[in-house]
Amino acid sequence: MKKLFSIMAIAALVFAGSLTANAAVPTTSTSLVAASTVTLVQDDIAQEVDNRTWHQKLKERFIQGGPGFMGIVLVCLILGLAMAIERIIFLNLSTTDTQKLAEGVEEALKSGGVEAAKEVCRNTKGPVASIYYQGLERADESIEAAEKAVVAYGGVQMGQLEKNVSWVSLFIALAPMLGFMGTVIGMITAFDKIEAAGDMNPSLVAGGIKVALLTTVFGLVVAIILQIFYNYIIAKIDSIVNSMEDASITLIDMLIDYKNKK
Repeated sequence: MKKLFSIMAIAALVFAGSLTANAAVPTTSTSLVAASTVTLVQDDIAQEVDNRTWHQKLKERFIQGGPGFMGIVLVCLILGLAMAIERIIFLNLSTTDTQKLAEGVEEALKSGGVEAAKEVCRNTKGPVASIYYQGLERADESIEAAEKAVVAYGGVQMGQLEKNVSWVSLFIALAPMLGFMGTVIGMITAFDKIEAAGDMNPSLVAGGIKVALLTTVFGLVVAIILQIFYNYIIAKIDSIVNSMEDASITLIDMLIDYKNKK
């Protein structure tokens, strides 16, 4: 009887343990379902936040960075882009097909003389045509006079090509410096808040550091954009200057041949 009683007691304990285990399973499953639901809700909220357009995000970051230095850096971007676009338009209009112009001037010299060649230059836009015209103006004096006129007027035209380019380079240097100044001021503001609170609260430091980093990033972005335009402008000016130099040599050679045949 004692053995039978012991077996029944053990069986009862095992049965009670199995019931407890079965009761724990739904609780665990319920917890997993609840956690998955919370995760899905959080993902939906994050997706709704990420559905904002890029300019809305940029506007938000701009406001977070503070209107002071961010506004000044934005002015640098606007002015720099305006001057860069103006230079690009001017340089593209100043580009001339030098080979076609040289052929036209040479044909005019052979058929109608200096006045016909000057007329071809008047009807052609660009610094190369202006240099040709100034050289032809001194063609009746001597080759040396024509060469000096070409060199002198070439310097004048080069100054016209480089006009306002220094301002673009100024804004390239000024934008990141203003961003770094905003960084320093943001850090000072963060430490002032820590000093006033008397406690090293991470939230106090995070706000100032965030503003500091935003001004730095915006200043660097402005400098990168303007640097791309600046390099294109410099390359365009170098190309036009090389064309002017080649055209000057070609004009002097044409004038020498013209005088020898005359």
